[in-house]
Amino acid sequence: MTTPNTSQPSTTPSTTPPSTTPGGTTSPSRARRLPGQIWAVIALPLISILLALLVGAFVILGSQLVLPGGRFDLLLPLTAYEALIEGAVGNFNAIVDTLVSTTPLVLGGLSVGLAFKAGLFNIGAGGQFLLGALGSVAVGVALAGAPPLVAIPLALAAGLLAGAFWGFIPGLLKAVAGAHEVVVTIMLNYIAMFVTAGFVGGPLRQQGRPEAITPDVGNAALPVIVGNNGHVGLLFALAAVAAVAFLLFRTTLGFEIRTVGANPDAARYAGMRPRLLTMLTMSLAGALAGLAGAVVVLGVTHLMTPSFGTTVGFDSIAVALLGRTNPVGIVFAALLFGALRAGASLMQIKAGIPPELIDVLQATILLFLVANPVLRRAFRLRGVKAGLETTETITKTYAGEVIPH
Repeated sequence: MTTPNTSQPSTTPSTTPPSTTPGGTTSPSRARRLPGQIWAVIALPLISILLALLVGAFVILGSQLVLPGGRFDLLLPLTAYEALIEGAVGNFNAIVDTLVSTTPLVLGGLSVGLAFKAGLFNIGAGGQFLLGALGSVAVGVALAGAPPLVAIPLALAAGLLAGAFWGFIPGLLKAVAGAHEVVVTIMLNYIAMFVTAGFVGGPLRQQGRPEAITPDVGNAALPVIVGNNGHVGLLFALAAVAAVAFLLFRTTLGFEIRTVGANPDAARYAGMRPRLLTMLTMSLAGALAGLAGAVVVLGVTHLMTPSFGTTVGFDSIAVALLGRTNPVGIVFAALLFGALRAGASLMQIKAGIPPELIDVLQATILLFLVANPVLRRAFRLRGVKAGLETTETITKTYAGEVIPH
């Protein structure tokens, strides 16, 4: 006689993680991982910003102690930061000023970030910015009376090409002679300063003026499209972000640039040419920084002085690091730094804090970003990376291959 089958269906829950539904919706497990992925991206930048603000608060409080006869206000940091925010986004004109300050930072950040992707540290964004400004003002002054449709494109092209040439020099020296781009670009920054002063005080000097200054660029000035000073250069920055993102992540050239930055030896073994890519990447980085200089001259100042210069070169490094060298991240980092610059004047008026505090904040943010291993250990940030995958390549040159032993 056969015994009846008394076994029951298993009620043990399956340990297989749920997958996406037939309709294409995200699975619960993937949805749970999304906040962790977002946190891994923003953790270090966010913590660096908050710690920098805390350091800035202590600097503000400490400064009161050294002022003779001054009263101690424990709430002064809050007053200063409130005025800083109001000056940056308090009204429509303030927002436009922030966007105008952000524009060259986006272009400069893209310059440094693109070089980082190839394992190159472009310290020379400041010099490339100056050469771009000089090239654009020279052509702008020469075409000041020409139609805007002729003067503006040619002046912008001159700034872009001048910056590209200044970026090509360190790229060539590294590719051919193994010279490290950090040392070369630092020296080129000083050369750019003296070249700018020489041309502005010499061939480009406006006649009949007691001080050395160039004539106005006239019809080569960028048209204002929003607010009091929101020039068309705002659109150039957005276009540059899209172009660099497309280049890096949607083209073969971008893949080769990122591969060379990750491992030059593997790239060479795969048939790529690291030296050529180094020269090309530094030229593109210089072009972006040169375009930033052209946008500032043609869109904001409309002329140059021998001491012309901004903090864009230094700020671009911090912007690229804070944005994790990603084009979209660079936009948000540039917006933060642009807001700080735009709001500094009102902070000085309302709280009596000099605008140099912005330099302290930016430098402190950069310090914490560079010290990311300490932050990861102190805050127990597991699985959080700094976003600089090519840092190891930055310390390398090709000197061993081009210089005979």
